[in-house]
Amino acid sequence: MAQSSVFRGMATITFFAADHAAAKQWYTDFFGIAPYFDMPGYFEFRLGDYQHEFGVIDARYAPPARSSATGGAVTYWHVDDIKATFDRLLAMGATEFEPITPRGQEGSGFFTASVTDPFGNIIGIMSNPHYLEILQQKAAV
Repeated sequence: MAQSSVFRGMATITFFAADHAAAKQWYTDFFGIAPYFDMPGYFEFRLGDYQHEFGVIDARYAPPARSSATGGAVTYWHVDDIKATFDRLLAMGATEFEPITPRGQEGSGFFTASVTDPFGNIIGIMSNPHYLEILQQKAAV
């Protein structure tokens, strides 16, 4: 399989939050770790198998043209238990954006769901067998 030299992997995803302190506490509680980088106006976690960066910027620093409406692209994070993760996000105050939805052929194991965090950002979660295959291939090398 040919590899793209254009997109090499997700490096950092950033969200905005008007209540920056509350967002830091909410994400610290959800992830179960403190941000590894924390300064006024921006904090960041490193997450998952590839230590992807997840940052939150104080909404005061958002580009002027940024829409305040929920929408746009959704980044899906692979999770081991989509139902448990979805339920936990809802219990922590997130709201359903998209319910758990099967994708692909029946029995393929692909499922997506998304929530809106208490700060207006969409968090996508996914059960993705392809992600696990790639992880196994990388571990075998």
